[in-house]
Amino acid sequence: FTYAPDWNWRSFQDPPKPELFNPTKLDTDQWLEAGKAIGAKYAVLTAKHCHGFCLWQTDAYDYGVRQSKWRDGKGDVVADFIASCHKYGIKAGIYYSVTANGYLGVDNPGRVKSGDPKDQVKYKAICEQQLRELWSRYGELAEVWFDGSSLPPEEGGPDIASLLKELQPYAVVFQSPQASIRWVGNEDGVASYPCWNSVKANGEWGVGDPDGEYWCPAECDVPIRHGEWGWRPNQEHLVKPLDHLVDLYYRSVGHGCNLLLNSNPDQDGLIPDLDMKRYIEFGAEIKRRFGKCVAETSGKGDIVELTLDKPTVIDHFITMEDIAQGERVREYVIEVFSSGEWKEACKGLSIGHKKIDKFNPIEVSKIRWRCVKSVSEPIIRKLAVYFVE
Repeated sequence: FTYAPDWNWRSFQDPPKPELFNPTKLDTDQWLEAGKAIGAKYAVLTAKHCHGFCLWQTDAYDYGVRQSKWRDGKGDVVADFIASCHKYGIKAGIYYSVTANGYLGVDNPGRVKSGDPKDQVKYKAICEQQLRELWSRYGELAEVWFDGSSLPPEEGGPDIASLLKELQPYAVVFQSPQASIRWVGNEDGVASYPCWNSVKANGEWGVGDPDGEYWCPAECDVPIRHGEWGWRPNQEHLVKPLDHLVDLYYRSVGHGCNLLLNSNPDQDGLIPDLDMKRYIEFGAEIKRRFGKCVAETSGKGDIVELTLDKPTVIDHFITMEDIAQGERVREYVIEVFSSGEWKEACKGLSIGHKKIDKFNPIEVSKIRWRCVKSVSEPIIRKLAVYFVE
């Protein structure tokens, strides 16, 4: 789950005055209630987007909550967010853009517009100071998120590697030269299939490569409103319908990725009612479909079988590899024993963390997962069957 409270501040060339920021009803508990409703395991806050406005009490420059009317300039959205994450049992992450800063006159991919080397050195120092603030004041983070990567230190970018090692050695890193997870290649919330967990070189994105040397799983990011990462008034019609969100789930989580679904707090600091309603509906539907399986098993080797207590109608499989041992399966088939014979129900290529397969309902008494191709002995930590309808 990700929160992007930009409040329609879109101009990087002429950033709005900080006095405009005054979300008098801001409630990060409400934000995390939405995350809890969809079953989020972690949440990421946009602490500073490309306009440069900072949602915490930064000492690096004077453009943020300290200069706003909100809570008399003493508020800290990041601190509130982290506290709410702890309260709701959701791991916390922080987004910080180093590639652009409208207030400081910095444009993608993180170079000062003046072109002055001294200004670049100053910007590098500011980024390092702010990352130190964000990574040292609020405890351990699950993920740090860089939008559009970052310049390496030798080209004027911040020394992210040293800061990570010192302050957040266990955080998952999205983009940057230190990336441990990657962009899937779109902002539609879907992964092409097959989608592999490894890549040939650090910095690659997209569907991955089964023979890649670097383990770098994909994350699928998408806004709850069509085409809008920040809130704007009178755009309730853009909230994605439930069936669209469910389809995204199948094509992200169901393709072995994480789904990072955005939230748009409004100018008062609250998730709008319609958006909140949709999160609740989405979470309830995923729980209805996959909250309880008909039966499940695990196993090693080229064949994993599951015998049901009695003939039962099913229409979904969830297969999960033990990815602590790597992504070993390259091709598989799932067969069902129905009407006295084995029948092919579905087949696929990559599995990784999770693969969801759906098919027409059929009454079966046994299920057989069969590996067609692998690079080592398959380790299936979960093979589960469901009846969703």
